[in-house]
Amino acid sequence: MRRTLTIRLPDRLVDWIEETANKTGLSQGELVRQQLELARDGDIRSKKFLRLAGRIKGARDLSSRKGFAKK
Repeated sequence: MRRTLTIRLPDRLVDWIEETANKTGLSQGELVRQQLELARDGDIRSKKFLRLAGRIKGARDLSSRKGFAKK
């Protein structure tokens, strides 16, 4: 489903969008969609490791492993 979203942007962001769209040949809308996708993907990737937290078996303290003892 496609939907329209209207937002107000500060002049500095509008300037960046216009300049980047002109340089790349992309429409302003496509540029904004790409940037939103990158932000979303980055957020998902940065949190994927959290599902593994606490599931890895091993020494709770690396200093208790042979060869890693504190001196």
